[in-house]
Amino acid sequence: MDQDTDSGPPPIDTKTPSVARMHDYLLGGTDNYPADRRACSKLLRVAPDIRALALNNRAFLRRAVRMLAREHGIRQFLDHGSGLPTRDNVHRVAQAVHPDCRVVYVDNDPTAEAHGRTLLDENDGSARFLRADLRYPDTILDHPDVRATLDLQRPVAALFVSVLHCIPDHADPAAIVRRVAERLCPGSFVLVSQLVSHDAHARDAVTRCMDEATAGRWGAVRSPTAVDDFLDGLDVEPPGLTEVTDWHPDTEPRILQRTDVIEYGGLARVP
Repeated sequence: MDQDTDSGPPPIDTKTPSVARMHDYLLGGTDNYPADRRACSKLLRVAPDIRALALNNRAFLRRAVRMLAREHGIRQFLDHGSGLPTRDNVHRVAQAVHPDCRVVYVDNDPTAEAHGRTLLDENDGSARFLRADLRYPDTILDHPDVRATLDLQRPVAALFVSVLHCIPDHADPAAIVRRVAERLCPGSFVLVSQLVSHDAHARDAVTRCMDEATAGRWGAVRSPTAVDDFLDGLDVEPPGLTEVTDWHPDTEPRILQRTDVIEYGGLARVP
């Protein structure tokens, strides 16, 4: 993928599974194709609780966005790897707390773009969709649509929720997060989560399955220590990085999961 943004919508490949559409299927959505569902069936054989992980991670995103808006006064969100729209999109969660919240969604999946733009056509311009590759953070942060929606001189919450495992090690996901944090003003926040495992065999099995299913459009399931490094130099908020169902749990029911692979994440403030 190149770093051009919005250079015209690419064709939607319905034959090759898409991470965004697979995630949509796991969340119970309908914006997916037989190839995506077949890939999910194979993935569920390798990691039987992957649907529970997706649902719990979505609940983590909702809790974090509410907390950022309510407790930290954040009114601006940059959602990297936003995926396909769901009923609990970031702008809806944030604007339920503060109606003046503004959001830019970023994804390079053409299906996510098509559905995202259709959904956002209904709003007042407080939320926009940008098709872009998150491996090029400066291109995103300098894009006119981002500049027209977000004021980077004021605090922004940069979200990397269940997307960094799509970035291979050679693209240095930690450096991507670090560069975004460098561009944001003090008092901004970075939220991350990604698939991890302490078990090297489990990491390799899921990584191999996803890499094969998506024709190489995958990164890696990582160790928790590797994800800790994503927030190096930032002020990590309590309770630190943890399994996402343990991060500020509320009354929302958890989906039981019994697997060696978990969603692991946390929130950090830009000093």
